[in-house]
Amino acid sequence: MEIFEVISVGIIASVLFLLLKDKQPSIAFLVIVLTVLYFFIFVIQYVQEILQLITYLGEQANINEIYIKTILQIIGISYITEIGANIVKDAGLESIAVKIEMIGKVFILILAIPIFKSLIETIINIFPIT
Repeated sequence: MEIFEVISVGIIASVLFLLLKDKQPSIAFLVIVLTVLYFFIFVIQYVQEILQLITYLGEQANINEIYIKTILQIIGISYITEIGANIVKDAGLESIAVKIEMIGKVFILILAIPIFKSLIETIINIFPIT
């Protein structure tokens, strides 16, 4: 099973990190970054399948493609932001990680504005203001 491969790589990377962190902290950090990159490449094939399924279901439900793309972009930004912030936290730079998370939230808000606008317009059309 592939999950055993992922867990094995994670355990090996953790042991390497613990062995190297005191004597070679930059190499130890590189081990973490490469492990995260490996995990990202490993999981991307499954993410593509999920994205195709969500797109297909949206088409079947006759949902505007722009909304589905926007929601998928928001989900992607949240995952990428979390991964990036965690890598920076692993490097001991909590203050930069917090800024990365804040910027990710701002990007999500920017992407969500058209959806909020459409939602409010729909509500106004259903319940007109007199």
